[in-house]
Formats: sequence, C-alpha cells, structure tokens
Amino acid sequence: MVFGMPTLIETDTLEECAILCRSLNLDFIELNMNLPQYQLAEIDISHFQDIADRYDISYTIHLDENLNVSDFNPYIAEGYRRTVAETIALAKKLGIPVINMHMSRGIYFTLPDRKVYLFSQYRDRYLKSLTDFRQLCEAEIGMDDITICIENCDGFLPFQKEALSILLESRVFGLTFDIGHNHGCGGADEPYILENERYLCHMHMHDALGGKNHLALGMGELDLEKYCALAEEHNCRIVLETKTVEGLRQSVNWICRRGYTTLYYKGRQRGDKHGSEK
Repeated sequence: MVFGMPTLIETDTLEECAILCRSLNLDFIELNMNLPQYQLAEIDISHFQDIADRYDISYTIHLDENLNVSDFNPYIAEGYRRTVAETIALAKKLGIPVINMHMSRGIYFTLPDRKVYLFSQYRDRYLKSLTDFRQLCEAEIGMDDITICIENCDGFLPFQKEALSILLESRVFGLTFDIGHNHGCGGADEPYILENERYLCHMHMHDALGGKNHLALGMGELDLEKYCALAEEHNCRIVLETKTVEGLRQSVNWICRRGYTTLYYKGRQRGDKHGSEK
C-alpha cells in the first residue's frame, strides 16, 4: 500500500503541503482541483515537478466535484470534457497515475411520491454521453499508465451503475472506495465495490461516527482493519482523507501503531533514504 494526504485548507501552498507530506513520511499529495491554486491555468509544471523531486513525493489528482460530463447543456458538458482531457495531459507531464472523479447524479424533479432523476428519465442519452466520454479518455491516455478512478459518494443509483459498467469496460477506468462516504449512506456502496473489487485501485480512508464523516482514523466506528486488508489485497493507493492537519497526524499515528510503518515510493523503501521510520 502507498499512503498519501489530501490538500488541506491549512496548507495553502503546494510547498506547505509537501513539507507536511514529507514530515509524516507519506508518499503523495492528492491535488484537489476544487481549490483555486490547483486550477489547470494556475499549475506551473516545472514548479510542481521541482517540489515533487525536492521533497521526494508524487501526486494524484481529485477532479472538481462539480464535474458533469453528461450535462444536457452541450457547452457545459464540453467544458468539463475539456477539463478532463487537459488534466490527463497534465498527469502525463507529471507522471501522475490516478485521477479521482465523482460521478454526478445530475438534476432531479421532485414529484409528490418520488424523485425523478433526469439521467434516469433520459437514460439512452445519458449512457451515450458516458460511452463518448470513455472513448475520449482512452484516446487522451493512450498507452500511458493513468487510471481515472470513480469515487462512491452517496450511494450509486441504478443509472450510475449502468454508466459505471460502460466505463469499467475500459482499462483506463477503475474504482475509488471512500469508506466514510459508504458509512454515511448506510453501507449502500460496499456490496457494489466488493462485487467489482477487481477494479479497485484507490481508496479514501477516514473514520466516521453516525453522521460525522472525515474523522481521524480511530476516532469513529468503522472496521478500519477490514478496509486496510482490502486495500492491501489490491495494492491500493490510500489517501488519509481528513480535513485538518491534526486529523491527518492522528491518522498517520493510527496507521503506524498497526504496523504499517514501511511505505514505498518508486520501488524504494522509505528507510533506505530517509533513515528512519515513524
């Protein structure tokens, strides 16, 4: 397993993130493209590469959570597809192996007795847009080792599962398992993830308690050992996805107390270069 950290509000610059990442002996930073400093136009490739080399870290990318490549407005959908295409180009330049992506539920109409999701109502048009998106990503990635991982959020709806079956036909798509989100929707996503665990290659790991999410590991009620075993089985990259520096430190301490003290990056054991373990 390879462990990393999210970009945090408390670490406003990339270098601040990298210093924290290195101090905790983590392997990578997940760049969050919801933040203004990680917009494509703001990213200086040479600076990001210099930071990666200087602090001996790597990156993954979390696409904007508003991303909706199936929007019925063609101008909006095209903007999001272009964002993904340009993000893939960025990933190639920086050697980024994983692009994390939410799958939009789109708009719904509330009727007296139910919600009607427009992607479900106009299913054929929706699924065609995902087929086109898959082909775009395949063409942009080519033979590079980049995987676009779809993250569970609030429980995959039936039309989303249909869309996932289309995307997962391609080698360039995989799954991200967010264990806290799964808890928040009553475990609704876990059966689907386990049924398709051969596609699992990325994990967002944080604890949860009742309706509270993104807690430090050990501060909630999840069976974390079970999920660590699942991640280890599939050689997942794991983002310790807390929202604060202190929560991240607590999560790293939890991982280390459980014996996950040897972290790897670029095939090298951490202790070989840095001379210490946590």
